[in-house]
Amino acid sequence: METEALAAASQVDFSMWALFARASLLVKLVMLMLIAASVWSWTIAIRKALSYRKARAEAERFDAAFWSGEPLDDLYRKLGPEPSGRAASVFAAGMAEWQRSHRNDGRMIPGAQARIERSMDVTIAREAEDLESGLPILATIGSVAPFIGLFGTVWGIMTAFIDIAEQQNTNLAVVAPGIAEALLATGLGLLAAIPAVIFYNKLSADQGRIVGEYEAFADEFSTILSRQLDS
Repeated sequence: METEALAAASQVDFSMWALFARASLLVKLVMLMLIAASVWSWTIAIRKALSYRKARAEAERFDAAFWSGEPLDDLYRKLGPEPSGRAASVFAAGMAEWQRSHRNDGRMIPGAQARIERSMDVTIAREAEDLESGLPILATIGSVAPFIGLFGTVWGIMTAFIDIAEQQNTNLAVVAPGIAEALLATGLGLLAAIPAVIFYNKLSADQGRIVGEYEAFADEFSTILSRQLDS
């Protein structure tokens, strides 16, 4: 009897597609949801990685121009009030407030230093929010996907046991396919969650470093302007 059961089980197709095709409608929906979540997380990760690489390259080019010795007013005129680079935008925000703080007689309006710093802080916050967009989705997928997969597994196992009860047969050929289909949902949940968690941790660290560089530049730039205010 055991030999016959093993022989019957060996005839069952356990390929990924076959397991998906035999699953119940609800388990299929769970699997499709997890596959979509996985594709979504990879799309976000690739897009953010390219965006961060571009931001770092822009920052390097701007740093080279800023520390080249070129007068700041000339650099600001060259970049314009709304430059495309993120680091340059922080500089432009500070320079715009610097120029607005000059009176017609050339003297500075009181409180210029605080306004310049606040203007750059607002720009940094806006850039940080843009850099962070998409990361909460990765965090959500990483935390929720395993439980969605587990739900599909529980439902699939319940369905398999119902089939066993209806057929009054605990033959391996009857039990194994249903259990395998159910466990596939857990596997897909982990397949979606693990990369999403890795992507989130890596990209969050990158985002923090980039924003930290903007803040460090703002502090240096504020110090330079402070010297001119005090001179």
